[in-house]
Amino acid sequence: MKRLLPLLMLLLWWGMAASCVTEDVPENTQRGNFESLWRTLDEHYCFFSYKHEAYGLDWNEVYQRYSPMVSTSMTNRQLFEVLSKMTYELRDGHVNLSAAHDISRYGAWFDNFPMNFSDSLQRRYLGRSEEYQQASGLKYRVLSDNVGYVRCASFESNFGDGNLQEMLRYLATCSALIIDVRSNGGGMLTAAEKLASCFINEEQTAGYMCHKSGIGHDDFSAREPIRIKPFTGLRWQKPVAILTNRRTYSAANSFVMYVKGLPQVTIVGDRTGGGAGMPFSAELPNGWSIRFSACPMYDRNGEPTEMGIDPDVKVDITSEDYQRSVDTIIETACRLLTSKD
Repeated sequence: MKRLLPLLMLLLWWGMAASCVTEDVPENTQRGNFESLWRTLDEHYCFFSYKHEAYGLDWNEVYQRYSPMVSTSMTNRQLFEVLSKMTYELRDGHVNLSAAHDISRYGAWFDNFPMNFSDSLQRRYLGRSEEYQQASGLKYRVLSDNVGYVRCASFESNFGDGNLQEMLRYLATCSALIIDVRSNGGGMLTAAEKLASCFINEEQTAGYMCHKSGIGHDDFSAREPIRIKPFTGLRWQKPVAILTNRRTYSAANSFVMYVKGLPQVTIVGDRTGGGAGMPFSAELPNGWSIRFSACPMYDRNGEPTEMGIDPDVKVDITSEDYQRSVDTIIETACRLLTSKD
């Protein structure tokens, strides 16, 4: 018995500890999954205070409003619909609930505004497949007015130094440059930083980032500077226009944040879509995953860009120009750039 007593005490302690842990884990029920989602976002989402100032978001009020919609009799699809609508209250394209049958997606940040981009119009400026260069996902050519045009549709892959070097060498004789990041949904921040490095000549602070340090809505670490070093190869010294629309999002929004305010850079088009929070993922008891913004980013002036960045020159593609197969935003950028010669 003397030998068994320590073992029995250990088993008793383990049973008590295990029971304490399970009490904190929501059950895999409709109610348990609702509570888990609301609490996960409440403790880890990073823009509550900012969204409260921007449009009056009250996460506790959201709980009170959506909680009565959850019942034991509802199907999983009905639960998914309720939970998805609750996440839409955050107005954040980085917040996605994923199940086997669907992925929730908040799209009012672009659905409520003009597209301001067209593949058919872009083809007119890039030309046929054999008429433009392509490397690391970047498509580029020289337009008729000696303005270089670069289409950057994504930051999903990083750019090779050699690819950027050859692109800039090819466009070096141009009098100005257009970087088109319209409808670029983002990707890798390192790719956005690499492209931005082609337009600076000395290391600089391009923005700031901080991290959640506790479960309170305002529990954050100190802001850490985002430092960008100049590209080691050729760098662009002439005027450059960055084309944006409401679908310029996430890492593409960060790219615009990095270069906005540089002396040779002009942002042309529509406000960007935002998405300035680094995403993180968690799992609900039923196996559904929730992705959400966990680390906020700020511009070089310490201002948030989660709700987008205004252009220096606001312009939309007009219906008349569209009928004539003319991209109003590209044409406006060309006029601005050539007038600076």
